[in-house]
Amino acid sequence: MPPGNQISMNLRKDNVRVKSSSALDAIGNTPIVKLQKIVPDGCADIYVKLESHNATGSKKDRMALSMIEGAEKRGDLRSGMTVVEYTGGSTGSGLAFICAVKGYRFRVVSSDAFGHEKLDTMRALGAELEVIESKDGKITPELINRMIDRATEIASEPDTYFTNQLSNPDMIDGFEKMGQEIVEQIGGPIDAFCDSVGTAGSLMGVSRALKAAGQDTLVVALEPATSPILTAGTKGGHNVEGIGLGFVPELLDKNLYDEARAIDEAEARRTALRLAREEGIFAGTSTGMNVAGAIEIAKELGPGKTVVAIACDTGLKYLSEGLFSG
Repeated sequence: MPPGNQISMNLRKDNVRVKSSSALDAIGNTPIVKLQKIVPDGCADIYVKLESHNATGSKKDRMALSMIEGAEKRGDLRSGMTVVEYTGGSTGSGLAFICAVKGYRFRVVSSDAFGHEKLDTMRALGAELEVIESKDGKITPELINRMIDRATEIASEPDTYFTNQLSNPDMIDGFEKMGQEIVEQIGGPIDAFCDSVGTAGSLMGVSRALKAAGQDTLVVALEPATSPILTAGTKGGHNVEGIGLGFVPELLDKNLYDEARAIDEAEARRTALRLAREEGIFAGTSTGMNVAGAIEIAKELGPGKTVVAIACDTGLKYLSEGLFSG
């Protein structure tokens, strides 16, 4: 049995979902599609994994579930306890969803630098939200550290479990399953995979799956050009939610990626808009960055090769930001 099959139990062979006993079964088994219009001639094929098909519309549902279930299996999280996290919104939405299904209280620290759609989603799912004020709406290392500090303070209270996404290796397990899906869906050589780095969970998880499957894949880490901590050792502000934290994430293993590239935020935004209007793929700025990076790599590899990127979430999370008003 191929390694990806164990994560397809709620699908029939014709890929039609069968009835499930829990809403948690709506996480995973997302489609992958070949870009048809925005890739220039003479390039490698680009396939995009559509993570908007997860329960709250983001790949972060995968890591949220693996962090909660990892803690449950170890006995670190038990009935009656409170889950605590800091988040830009998508991880928080995933955790709020899972805590709602499983019956945990969820306290979350976020910021007004992130889209109100994400904050509203967390509230709708029952999260108790504390919002940290940003400077000029920018995502900066200082802001992230303030969020972490406040979440750490809350997590010192009795009967809490701090998922602490930046230091929690459980999240990589959820993304390794995504990588197994990619290997099974492509069904052949994957010449390159690129992904923008926040926690680095999806980059690490997919890379682990590619290596386990014997793939000889160029794995590329992407980051905003205005905060090139991996490529130039410097940090700065930007408006690409969920990535570019301004420091090297703890779980980023240099043995699991080959190179890093900085992508211009304006190009990422143009690519997100083109994805929506020319490919019908409705996703956010980090997806635009992933696909912009994939196109750059596809130009270098040329015809007959395959590049894979992740469409991280749904564009519905970004409607208030003017991303699609161009």
